[in-house]
Amino acid sequence: MSFGNDSFGLLGDVDVRLSVELGRTSMRLKDIMALAEDSVVVLDRLVDEPLDVLVNGKSIARAEIVSEGGRFGMRIVELANGPKAPMGMVA
Repeated sequence: MSFGNDSFGLLGDVDVRLSVELGRTSMRLKDIMALAEDSVVVLDRLVDEPLDVLVNGKSIARAEIVSEGGRFGMRIVELANGPKAPMGMVA
């Protein structure tokens, strides 16, 4: 998978939804309704585990969280079907 400008042609201007999944859990509706301001919900991912990067719901990469200029960002650590190599910051 290449993200170079040449490989996209006209498709490079198409808007897509990029999301990062921190983790998941299953809960009963009554437990969700009982959530309050200080409630903690435990997710299925370990602290040092890479996050899933999704485009329109399809996994394209794994990433780690970084801080850049007081904002959260992510560093791609693995592309789907690609080599494990850091590719730099995506904010």
